[in-house]
Formats: sequence, structure tokens, C-alpha cells
Amino acid sequence: MTDPLALDPVLPPRGRSERSARPWNEDLPHDERYEHFEAHVTAGGKIEPTDWMPDEYRTAVLRFVEMHANSELMGVLPERDWIMRAPTLRRKLALTAKVQDEVGHAQLLYRVAEDLGKPREAMFDDLLAGRTKFHNVFHYPTRTWADIGIIAWLVDAAAIVAQQALRDSSYGPYARTMQKICWEESVHIMHGRDVVMTLVTGTPSQRTMVQEALDRWWGPLMQMHGPRSDRSKDRDLHWRIKARTSEELRQEFLTIYVPRIRELGLTIPDPELRFDDVAGEWRYTEPDWNELRTVVTNHGPKSQERLEFRRLNREATAWVRAAILSEPGAAA
Repeated sequence: MTDPLALDPVLPPRGRSERSARPWNEDLPHDERYEHFEAHVTAGGKIEPTDWMPDEYRTAVLRFVEMHANSELMGVLPERDWIMRAPTLRRKLALTAKVQDEVGHAQLLYRVAEDLGKPREAMFDDLLAGRTKFHNVFHYPTRTWADIGIIAWLVDAAAIVAQQALRDSSYGPYARTMQKICWEESVHIMHGRDVVMTLVTGTPSQRTMVQEALDRWWGPLMQMHGPRSDRSKDRDLHWRIKARTSEELRQEFLTIYVPRIRELGLTIPDPELRFDDVAGEWRYTEPDWNELRTVVTNHGPKSQERLEFRRLNREATAWVRAAILSEPGAAA
């Protein structure tokens, strides 16, 4: 098992969690353990892999972290296609570094998920067989270099809005891992903004390319956090696995990024988008939730192509895993 505090050295001392004996780890009846667990979590306490936890909590955290890991792993593929087509050597190096970061995030998250009882190979099997999901935005094609800028600037921005809210997750290893991931994602956003800024201040055709990319990505962006949910019925919120509802995350993204998009002279492709001063929230055209359901069940424009790439890549590298993980042979 991974040491629950193995990631703590990346944090300042005041950010490191402390291990202490949990009262529910004693020989208590299930119902009493559950009461201790609930009181601890709802009071803001952290859960470590060695702590007792209800099966429902373990399953919910595993499902949440596994999808996040899948999304980091599959999310590199839209950008990977552009590494060799990036316009300059500096852009190639920057994009390569970003892709490397995202794969590293996947490794960290699969490690967190493994401690909840599901082997990494089983997670890969389920992903490639279509039994588990990854985020909708990674099922779409990247048609131009401007797509790379929009992904790094706005898609990653929408993601980090959610990820920052996970830094206080009740599951300790996940919360600590999100600290590192958020630091790196903030650099990715600046990379994307630089790409977009360079294009919008370039030739008319380059500016048109950015607007066309924004037009295509706006729908998936608005779908990204998912449909509205009832806070009172969301167990993930009750157990503090996550901290914000889908709509709260979407509203925060719009509040931060609508002014920034407009500042560049770009047009957001939603004539209904406006801020309601009375309600204190954004109004917008309802996202196409049927499209979201279709895409995340692997029926998106690039779903099968990207899953097949992962299948072939896994087969091609099987010999490496076999060589590393095999038992040492008997001495000659």
C-alpha cells in the first residue's frame, strides 16, 4: 500500500496531514463505527487509506478518482497530435512538457485509486473496454493550432475550478495530490493564454482561427461540469468527497473567464449569455445534455479512435511491463 503521507513532502509543513488514531478503528459495532466516521468527515476531518470507511464511501471515492485519472490519461491525446505540428520549437517543447505533466497526473491519481482496492491493470481494462468514463471534452478532435490554445486556456481553466475545490476533499491522499496537480495546471493555463494571445494579436486569419475554435469548444465547455444536481441529495457533497455542485463550478468559471474572453475581443457563441444582477448569477442557453450523455458513453467524434490508440499502445508496451515486473530468474 502507498504510504498515505507519501505525497506530503511536496507541501509546506503546515499543509501536511497528521496521522492519529481514529476512534472507529477499535473493535466497535458497524453502526457505531459509521457514526464516528460521519461525525469526523462532516466536521472537516480527513480519511486515510488505513482508516475504516463504509463500503459506500470507498466506492464513491474510487469512482470519482478513477474517472479523474482516466481523464488525465486520455486528455493528453488531443494535444499529443499537435506536438510535431506546433509552429515553433519553443511551442513544441512547451506542449511536450504539458503532455508529460498530464500523464504524471494520471499516474498520481491511479496510485491514489489503487489504495482503495482496485488494481491499476483492472482500471485500464475497464477504461479500454468502455466500462468506465473520461471527461467529455477529450472525445473531440483538435482541428487547428488554435484548439490547443483554447484547450490549455479554457478547458484546463474549467478543470482547475473543480480541482481547486477538491483540495479540501475528505479523502486525504486525494486532497494532497490535488495540491500538486493544481500548481501544474495553473502553469498550463498561462501556456494556453499565451498561445491564444499570440494568435488574436496576429494576422486576421489567425484571429479568425481562434474564434472558430472557441465556437466549437464552447458547447463541450458548458457541459463539462455536468447537469445541475440537488445539493441535499448528493452524497459526494455530504461526505465532502467534493465541495461544490456542478452549477456552482460552472458559475465560477463563467464569472472568471467571460470577462477575460471578451477582453480579447472574442465573441462567446451564446446570445443568451448574460449576468443577472438580481439573482447574482449567469444566465445561458441550456447545454445539450443529450450530447453529453452520448459523448461520455464513448460515442463522441474521437472516442473509439482514442480508445483504440490506448489499446494498441498498451499491447506494444506489454513486453516492458513483463520485463520489469517478472520474477528474477535463477542464477546461471
